[in-house]
Amino acid sequence: MRLQKDGSENEIIIIGFVAVCSLLVAVFGDGDLDRDLEITWGDGRARMVGDNNNEQILKLSLDRDSGSGFQSKNQYLFGKIDVQIKLVPGDSAGTVTAYYLSSLGFAHDEIDFEFLGNLSGDPYVLHTNIYTQGQGDKEQQIYLWFDPTKNFHTYSILWNPLNVIFYVDGTPIRVFKNLEARGVPFPKNQAMRIYSSIYDADQWATRGGAVKTNWSEAPFIASYRNFNDRHACVWTSSSSSSSCSSHHQYSWLRHSLNASGEAMIKWVQKNFMIYNYCTDTQRFPHGLPPECSSP
Repeated sequence: MRLQKDGSENEIIIIGFVAVCSLLVAVFGDGDLDRDLEITWGDGRARMVGDNNNEQILKLSLDRDSGSGFQSKNQYLFGKIDVQIKLVPGDSAGTVTAYYLSSLGFAHDEIDFEFLGNLSGDPYVLHTNIYTQGQGDKEQQIYLWFDPTKNFHTYSILWNPLNVIFYVDGTPIRVFKNLEARGVPFPKNQAMRIYSSIYDADQWATRGGAVKTNWSEAPFIASYRNFNDRHACVWTSSSSSSSCSSHHQYSWLRHSLNASGEAMIKWVQKNFMIYNYCTDTQRFPHGLPPECSSP
């Protein structure tokens, strides 16, 4: 879906939203993890450390007794948010490392990255999903085309009134467009926080639960750095409004994929996709969801 200049509904949404946003310059998330993130659970299993370059690293660990997690201190209503993650190395079967935006409540909105652990030598599975008003069922899964345990890689969510785009190292891997005109709910009204956790899910995570967690490999550790929410609208609940960074004239707020970006998603789907709810006719015997058909 492209932004039109003819008074279309999407343009009205964007103009109205920018009008609500403060015009003050607000730069958030220049890599200060202590300032931007807070550890929320894990009883000491999550911790901040410094590497050899004195760079902040947040480590989440999982053992037989518990996992761990953190959340952002800010809430957001639209934004482009990046983080670099180095996933659990070796035999990580049964574990899940989740990184996602979510609001609260039964009818919540949510935008998910979930990394499903693997046996040593097998590729990691990246699971994505989107919830709107408490309803998910929009799962896609791909194999990552690199080893995400050797180095840090950048995982990004771009969420604006036009679409939600998932990126891996700058490559778009999925887009969920605003198709409210077709009756498809779109997350646009609920502020969300970033959450991340590592937890045991060996009942389903690896080969449908056939491979269980090998606790002799614990602790399982995922590492994070360079959290970036500079291009995001921070929600202030006390005033029920948000303030946006004015960098690039809100270019991310109007961004949708061009032909090159759409081609990259097709490349990912052709070469690495292993599940797409939009092709699962057994799951949807009475017809695929409306967002699955071409406009």
